[in-house]
Amino acid sequence: MEDYLSQLNSQQRDAVVYSDGPQLVIAGAGSGKTRVLTYKIVHLLAHGYEPWRILALTFTNKAAREMRERITSVVGADVASRLWMGTFHSIFARILRSNAERIGFKRDFTIYDAADSRSLIKTIIKDMQLDDKVYKPATVQNAISMAKNALISPTDYAEDRDLMEADRRAKRPLTAAIYKAYRSRCVVAGAMDFDDLLYYTNVLLRDNPDVLNHYREFFRFVLVDEYQDTNFAQHLIVSRLTKDLGNMMVVGDDAQSIYSFRGANIRNILNLRNSYPDLRIFKLEQNYRSTRNIIEAANSLIEKNTEQIRKHIFSEGEKGSPVEVVQSYSDYEESFLVANRVSQLKLTGHDSYDDFAILYRTNAQSRVLEESLRKRNIPYRIFGGLSFYQRKEIKDAIAYFRLSVNPDDDEAIRRIINFPARGIGETTVNRIIRAAIDNEVSMWQVISDPARFNPGYNSAAARKIEGFRSLIESFIELNRKGTPADAVATAIISATQLLSSLLTDRTPESISKQENLQELLNGVKEFTDTRVEEGRADQAGLIDFLAEVSLATDQDTSDSSGEAVTLMTIHASKGLEFTNVFVVGVEEDLLPSSMANSSPSEIEEERRLLYVAITRAKRHCMLSYATSRFKNGEPKVCTASRFLRDIDPQYLRLATGTSLGSGGERMTNPMANYRASWSAPRPAVPSTPPGA
Repeated sequence: MEDYLSQLNSQQRDAVVYSDGPQLVIAGAGSGKTRVLTYKIVHLLAHGYEPWRILALTFTNKAAREMRERITSVVGADVASRLWMGTFHSIFARILRSNAERIGFKRDFTIYDAADSRSLIKTIIKDMQLDDKVYKPATVQNAISMAKNALISPTDYAEDRDLMEADRRAKRPLTAAIYKAYRSRCVVAGAMDFDDLLYYTNVLLRDNPDVLNHYREFFRFVLVDEYQDTNFAQHLIVSRLTKDLGNMMVVGDDAQSIYSFRGANIRNILNLRNSYPDLRIFKLEQNYRSTRNIIEAANSLIEKNTEQIRKHIFSEGEKGSPVEVVQSYSDYEESFLVANRVSQLKLTGHDSYDDFAILYRTNAQSRVLEESLRKRNIPYRIFGGLSFYQRKEIKDAIAYFRLSVNPDDDEAIRRIINFPARGIGETTVNRIIRAAIDNEVSMWQVISDPARFNPGYNSAAARKIEGFRSLIESFIELNRKGTPADAVATAIISATQLLSSLLTDRTPESISKQENLQELLNGVKEFTDTRVEEGRADQAGLIDFLAEVSLATDQDTSDSSGEAVTLMTIHASKGLEFTNVFVVGVEEDLLPSSMANSSPSEIEEERRLLYVAITRAKRHCMLSYATSRFKNGEPKVCTASRFLRDIDPQYLRLATGTSLGSGGERMTNPMANYRASWSAPRPAVPSTPPGA
């Protein structure tokens, strides 16, 4: 372990060895951010910090895995396995399970993914007899998410004039009522969504000083990755755990802050010194990824932003070729040119298709690109498409897994109460749902005690419901005995006949489903074995597997089989790198988006978005735009993005015939009013959470 510092450059080493207070590490693109985080932990361990008292927070399981693997290679698996390292959501879920009764939940609460959450909201909208074309489930879901990230309860939401007025203008005046119903049904079902994991952690730490003091004393050092992506709720939790203690290092890059639409607040990193007056700032400015031309082009672009921590990223690598800028007559010609350039570079550079990425501002842009790639027989994959865990047969199996852990999970019951078919009709299910709503209990409670809740189904239906109840109770008993996750999963798949019922059907679709279910069992087995090998056998139950699955991101579950060009949005590309990068649609009203034109701060975020796109490239980068693009079924005239003129022309090569041409304040966010109020203590939560 003693020679680990020799593997760092001077800037990285200074950040790793500093120990005199809170520190912010500004890590430019490709500057070795993960290396610094990894060796900071190694350095802490070398200086007597117990591994279980180090908390490291990331945004993806992939980042956490990479850090743990690097640390393991230096200090060994036994020490690395005892670190509190994982995503914000997985770590907070762990803390919440240990203290669930303090916020009115049971330890075995279910975690709803985005699809589960949207399904419940859709059901509530239907129950309230609202028009789902006005109250679009995805739109309502986003409003509820933003409220939770601003730590606004349903009660607070309904009492806020600005929020209610905004909903009235949007012709969705009952959003607050949907939020209240959604919160209530989640509590009854013993379920939390992703945002609840942040919301309730703040509730727990705010309203229980003894719990807050325990974790403040327990975690001797806190590290946070990608701090520019934190929202208010995440920032507040970190502040609660580290304020006045000086035991923290946060790493990030304000130039890569591109997620405000998800609640991320760039001011968390820009104004960090306000919370930590003795904060020391370190800058990692040497890029190890890209050629000098690519780095200097990106630098000349981002320097036009006013809201930033100034730095100059440099590369000591080869100069490389200039960034190409290509103009096309239409989006169809643009896609044709990109496909041709992919073929050309593959021939001349001998790269794998995996070394190519095509990035765009909106998902809708992928269609014409796919057509052109198909015509040239170029394999491609859409990043962020339907992930493994969103496939129907997998969702069905996972629903059974969830019920074995938490039978109050209404969304899981609704999904599989009659799958595989057991003769329980829609009328019977609706009667159970109505009885549950009327009595403010879960569907499972109605099923378990029909005499008390009187759902009104006949004796034939009652026998079928009883058979379903007995089946689920047998799975619950397996979990109660502490049976490992892989054994429980195998028993569930066998007893429900989810797999065996497919074996007689040899259609390609059926074979694919069989393979997927078998792969799910393989995944549970691998999870169990890995936890045991890491010395975490006590965290190898089905509840632990479900927590990991429900919190997986696109980067954790993307399909990597087969060589293929990657197509993805620029937002999805952050954290990745490719030898060759094509950024398409670099046009006004697309990049930057037309929705950003009224706000200087939003224009700056759009400029950061292009900066992120360019800095994904290691050797070649091409920016393209069309002078005509189909929108809403008809061609629209387009002009080159103003951002192309922000780039110093000495780092660009314009294709023949390409020309770059010659070029409102945002409304106050009413949710920001709640931020100060969350710093003051409030009464402890009794049996139900606030605003339920």
